[in-house]
Amino acid sequence: MCLGVPGKIVEINNEEKWAIVEAMGIRNKIYTPLVEEELALGDYLMVHAGYAIGKLEKEEADETLRLLEEISKLS
Repeated sequence: MCLGVPGKIVEINNEEKWAIVEAMGIRNKIYTPLVEEELALGDYLMVHAGYAIGKLEKEEADETLRLLEEISKLS
């Protein structure tokens, strides 16, 4: 099973196509060449296996993170 996790861009390098995203208190460097839209600090990305696979609206990212946190409490 594959899982994408939303993350907020806290640092970005558009020239080299990478960003630091934060999700659930964890920061990771991810690569962004698969996302065609222009990216900026504060944007939300869906991240899978170290790559951004799409841009999200804040509300969608917040809801997904809420659901992931709720699921984590079940185990």
